Amino acid sequence: MTDYQPLYDTLLAAKADAWVELLPEQLAKAFDTNKHGHLQDWQNLVEHPVPNKTDHRTLDASAIKIGLAEELSSSDSLAFAQQLKALHPWRKGPYDLFGINIDTEWRSDWKWDRLKDHISPLKHRLVLDVGCGNGYHCWRMLGAEAKMVIGIDPFLLNVMQFQLIKKCYGTAPVYVLPLGIEELPYGLKAFDTVFSMGVLYHRRSPLDHLMELRDCLVSGGELVLETLIIDGGLGDTLLPEDRYAMMRNVWFLPSCDTLISWLKRCGFKNIRLIDVTPTSTEEQRSTEWMHFHSLKDFLNPDDPQLTCEDLPAPKRAIIIANAP
Repeated sequence: MTDYQPLYDTLLAAKADAWVELLPEQLAKAFDTNKHGHLQDWQNLVEHPVPNKTDHRTLDASAIKIGLAEELSSSDSLAFAQQLKALHPWRKGPYDLFGINIDTEWRSDWKWDRLKDHISPLKHRLVLDVGCGNGYHCWRMLGAEAKMVIGIDPFLLNVMQFQLIKKCYGTAPVYVLPLGIEELPYGLKAFDTVFSMGVLYHRRSPLDHLMELRDCLVSGGELVLETLIIDGGLGDTLLPEDRYAMMRNVWFLPSCDTLISWLKRCGFKNIRLIDVTPTSTEEQRSTEWMHFHSLKDFLNPDDPQLTCEDLPAPKRAIIIANAP
């Protein structure tokens, strides 16, 4: 069982009492095995013994590394690999767990490399990572000496992957909670830095999402926003008629100027565009750890500058801003 008391204590110190009052009930509801057909099986996998006695941990390299291959016998390594693969698909990473290389769908380290030198130092900061997946970036944030990192993601498989990794790592001030941002109390104003990466285009109301992010931040706190964008000028926005790159839940893809105008309208200050990068099939691809279709299957085979729906191929921007 996860010990959430350090989390509660830190949130209380940040004057997030309103969330601390809600969290036990939120967690109990989210982890109700009667409401999710696979949850008990995933929990059994996490509760199964894992190799968790190691002094070798690296959080500031491309792969989150815990343990060494030589710390496991051949049979234990095989069993642990099967345990990890039972939590397929692995989308964010990479990880190196006791010599087992989890080659995830996304090279999430590339995104981190694009932003790490532009953000305010995370040392001693309370950090929120919205839509964090299995917590890869949460570990990188902890490696950057954040005081505590709280990731939220509504998909339970991601949370189970994180819990298995944390069980290998040991006690650490990092948590991934099975929640969406809409479940956080309004006006929390508790976090020094808030990350929202790969979330905005999934929201039907992007301005509401930006306001939710703003209201999680202390005054002057930093937002790190990464999202799909299109080329164009102020006011240009793509609203797909149906799917985008085979995804149904994609709503608004703004130009960078439009996105900056949204942030201004929501009250953010000191808005900086730090990166625009097309997503490549080297950064997002199928692997033995995620063997479903991936980016190359979602592009026009005759023109990779377009999606299979003949819309502009994925391009992502990173913007940093400060709460008022």
